[in-house]
Amino acid sequence: MTHQRTLTAAHWGVYEVEYDDKGQATKLHPFSKDPDPSPIGLHMLSDEVARMRVRRPAFRKSWLEHGPGSKSDKRGQEPFVEVPWDEALDMVSAELKRVKDAHSNRAIFGGSYGWSSAGRFHHAQSQVHRFLNALGGYVRHQDSYSLGAARVLMPHILASMEDLMAMHTTWDVLADHCKLFVTFGGAPHKNAQISAGGAMVHRLKDGLYGMRAKGVRFINITPTAEDLDTGGDIEWLAIRPNTDAAMILALCHVLYTENLHDREFLDRCTVGFDKFAPSLADKTPEWAEKITGVSAVRIRALAREMAATRTTVNINWSLQRSHHGEQPFWALVTLACMLGQIGLPGGGLGASYGPTNGMGSTAPLLAGPTLSQGTNQVPDFIPVARFTDMLLNPGGMVDYNGKELTYPDIKLIYWAGGNPFHHHQDLNRLRVAWARPETIIFNEQFWTPAAKMADIVLPATTGLERDDIGYSRREPFLIAMKKAREPIGEARDDYWIFSEITRRLGADDVYTEGRDAMQWLAHMHEEGRQKSAKMGVELPSFEDFWEAGIARVPGENTDPVMLAKFRADPAANPLKTPSGKIEIFSEKIASFGYDDCPGHAVWMEPIEWLGSRIAERYPLHMLSDQPADKLHSQLDHSPHAKATKVKGRQPVTMHPEDAAARGIADGDLLRVFNDRGACLASARLSDRIRRGVVRLSTGAWFDPQDSGSNTPLEKHGNPNALTLDIGSSKLSQGCIAQTCLVEIERFDGPAPLVTAHQLPAFSGR
Repeated sequence: MTHQRTLTAAHWGVYEVEYDDKGQATKLHPFSKDPDPSPIGLHMLSDEVARMRVRRPAFRKSWLEHGPGSKSDKRGQEPFVEVPWDEALDMVSAELKRVKDAHSNRAIFGGSYGWSSAGRFHHAQSQVHRFLNALGGYVRHQDSYSLGAARVLMPHILASMEDLMAMHTTWDVLADHCKLFVTFGGAPHKNAQISAGGAMVHRLKDGLYGMRAKGVRFINITPTAEDLDTGGDIEWLAIRPNTDAAMILALCHVLYTENLHDREFLDRCTVGFDKFAPSLADKTPEWAEKITGVSAVRIRALAREMAATRTTVNINWSLQRSHHGEQPFWALVTLACMLGQIGLPGGGLGASYGPTNGMGSTAPLLAGPTLSQGTNQVPDFIPVARFTDMLLNPGGMVDYNGKELTYPDIKLIYWAGGNPFHHHQDLNRLRVAWARPETIIFNEQFWTPAAKMADIVLPATTGLERDDIGYSRREPFLIAMKKAREPIGEARDDYWIFSEITRRLGADDVYTEGRDAMQWLAHMHEEGRQKSAKMGVELPSFEDFWEAGIARVPGENTDPVMLAKFRADPAANPLKTPSGKIEIFSEKIASFGYDDCPGHAVWMEPIEWLGSRIAERYPLHMLSDQPADKLHSQLDHSPHAKATKVKGRQPVTMHPEDAAARGIADGDLLRVFNDRGACLASARLSDRIRRGVVRLSTGAWFDPQDSGSNTPLEKHGNPNALTLDIGSSKLSQGCIAQTCLVEIERFDGPAPLVTAHQLPAFSGR
């Protein structure tokens, strides 16, 4: 018997929901139209996932009994008390009013990282920001952990990252025209499982395999060969981490000194090459070999190969999550300009192919449904990766993108969507800062580490428990995310929660505009439909779309070659840079006078790397990449993610020779440590990682053994117990998670119990 099915969307894909004869959702299936579906979300209906749900409003016991700020250093150590919704909402509303009246809206930080839902209405980041704006505003964050350095740099020299992601040359054009694909940091299949509004048709695997089938040659310049799969041979150049800018500059040196650079393109489409070129004099391949570990002979030959054929140069986002992370991106743009193939089919650059699903899509650009966040009356903001600094240093100053910002004095944090005890670096330092605010409130679906360390936790619904619209740029479908089941426990959607709070505070008209959730879906769809029509994309009415459950986005990508129009006529199609051209030298950045980010691409020695003195004590460079089994830390407690752990902990990949030197065998329990902290992980040996480099993927829920210690042993394998929390440079203040040295030893003592996936303690009043 065939049971009814509807569709739902998550960041890692579209899923078909199967129902039993009683109309109960029983199972999720991969989307039939997806050639390479992700398995991450298939267990969203499982009992293991449901077990960790927040079921009722819960308050930390000391906060409930003694008020804001009470024993704030005990967050994460005290039991919670569950209270009825009306009482919880009254207390939350009163606390927001207290902070506003006593300290102003500049004392409220609106935290979210936006990955809680693929749905465009029940998108926690949009909802919490709209809510706080309706109350007068809040201190916001800017940029992202994923792209902190590149988001700030790239608009100065080429285009915004959002624009670049939407304009990448399509996979079919690359297959037909590219001859050589050179990628710094690979193009990881695991990363491309996701898109912000749902990865509806996964295309990276078919794209890369299709290129290989057409004879494209691949060169992967990376410390770990596992981040590129084409189904065929790949040349792997095992570079030292954080040294890519040096190698790229050496490639530029060869092009320049051997007169292989495209002078006509440089003159017509760029500015500043004359100021950059003198810096190449000493950037020889021999200079780069000492830094990168890649042979000078291969660097010189590679530059000649790239100039002699149609070449795409690609860079992975992970490279800019490092100290001076702006530099490899700037250097790669410069290299592509010198090759002169930007705007040609199969040539130019990628920035990048791999981090999310959208790049290389043949689908048309769509202006889909979005929820307005309103107007923020508070001017204060921070670069997102400076969150701990803000809490520890109220009134302190920080340089950022030509400005000097003042850290506000935060009394209340309201968080919805995301897990700061996953995203942030140096989590032991964050734990100290976490005690500073008087009140921390979370709307949350699961008892994550951050929720356990909050004062107030309000249970939120998941995407399966509400109606919404799944939409992502450059995807070929809109998905009607119809409610698949009733909420677990007393969970409510963020819109209901915020509507009730704004009603108590007299701002519900501003927040709701008189619409219920379904009326908002119809309104947003119609707005998106009208905007899309102006872009030449015709969508069905909301009624027809909702009844069908899916709408195909008609048409194709009308600009399949990145920057082709700009190349053809830079004057008629100027970029949004100050000059309208690609800026090899940026007068604006140079005018900031930053000693750690001058006016053109350079290589600057990172604070920690394998060539530094600290490597004598900590001789292993730890990379902390996106996990393959989840998005960030989402669903770390699912059967799919748990199956990838070894001895219940995140595996750390290391070279067999590094392991043998330490008496380590595959599967051993390990202690990974440096001066900032230590964590337990399990050994996974592979010869596809460079000697001296280890990889501990992110996503394991933070699980400190002694929550009262400043540097506890983290039991679960969370690399951010070890990473460094300083800015990439004064320009961007981006995170530098990939700049981290460690040592590893076998852990032979009794293994402490992993408690990350245990519920918190509860208490009566």
